[in-house]
Amino acid sequence: MDRWLVGGLGVLAVLVAVGVAAVAGLSRIGATRWAEATAALHQQLDAAHVAPAAGRQFNAARDLDGLPPPVQRYLRAALTEGQRRVRSVDMAQVGTMDLGERTPRWKPFRATERFAIDRPGFVWDAAIAVFPGVPVRVHDAYVAGEGRLHPAVFGLFTLTDQRDTGGALAQGELLRFLAEAPWYPTLLLPGPNLRWEPVDDRAARVTLRDGATVVTMTFRFGDDAMVETMRAEARGRMVDGHSVPTVWEGRWSDYGVRDGMRVPLAGEVAWRLPEGLKPYWRGRVTRLTYTFVD
Repeated sequence: MDRWLVGGLGVLAVLVAVGVAAVAGLSRIGATRWAEATAALHQQLDAAHVAPAAGRQFNAARDLDGLPPPVQRYLRAALTEGQRRVRSVDMAQVGTMDLGERTPRWKPFRATERFAIDRPGFVWDAAIAVFPGVPVRVHDAYVAGEGRLHPAVFGLFTLTDQRDTGGALAQGELLRFLAEAPWYPTLLLPGPNLRWEPVDDRAARVTLRDGATVVTMTFRFGDDAMVETMRAEARGRMVDGHSVPTVWEGRWSDYGVRDGMRVPLAGEVAWRLPEGLKPYWRGRVTRLTYTFVD
């Protein structure tokens, strides 16, 4: 998302120059309009819901048969027998993001995120404090098979508005949904749209299908059997206005029990570049609310 920041610096400079009172007014108006847009995205996410295609509760004897050993260990550790499958999740996060393409520009953010599980989808609604009192609001989403990225200064002045179905953006957003599955671990139970393949005693590949969009990544598990890292061999990274397939990695940590499931409460996401690892998101979960399949 670094390119839209560069493109928006001129807009930000003008807005800051108009004065504190005007900035405060824009912030209030923007927050209201952005909340309305977020609510509309949530409605679309909910409308795309489908009935679960697998059993409604975790049954180890049925669900773990034939899975790679590290996946079996993980699911036994993350879930309790009889755990109901997650239908949706609402969460809140705080953290920092590096918005710089070459020079680090770490900025604080606050965000909420809603996930729908049976038809993969999510809406990430963030406010990034790019300058004091001047937020860039961001919708990063995957809704009904469409990937979306829309950052806007105050939620009013659009920096970019990207959408696609079945292309690089949609694939990247579905990869994000899969990478964040440790927050809703019943998604990782085998089913008609999800399969596991062995890698070694500490890792396995998982493939998720949503319609014509198919993504694959590797999960590596720690000594405690929990997901420690994830890696996708190619996710689109914006460089000079172009999407460049790049190795994408993440790390989950600080596991805690929420509604009977062990889930990570902290994480970091990075690009693997020729010169080394470039982290760009570090966050912590402050709230998790689940609904379950009846």
